Amino acid sequence: MLDAIARNEKQIGAILRRARRKAGLTQEALGDRVHLRQGTISHLEAGKPAVQLRTLMVTLSSLGLEIVVRRRTRGSPADFEDLF
Repeated sequence: MLDAIARNEKQIGAILRRARRKAGLTQEALGDRVHLRQGTISHLEAGKPAVQLRTLMVTLSSLGLEIVVRRRTRGSPADFEDLF
């Protein structure tokens, strides 16, 4: 999987969904792997903001992904407003 930039929850969810599908896993199978309900995986992939950070980190790790934080390379104030 190529590097991807995510600037909001929905984009993180889309990245997770692509990685899960590429790994050939269903939401239920991924949930079993990380001891989460299928519904929690669904919420992660939908970009629901109420998901705990720990849940996100465990799920990313199980798919061989990690978060890299860096200075934003581009974007407009509108991108920032989309976060709220």
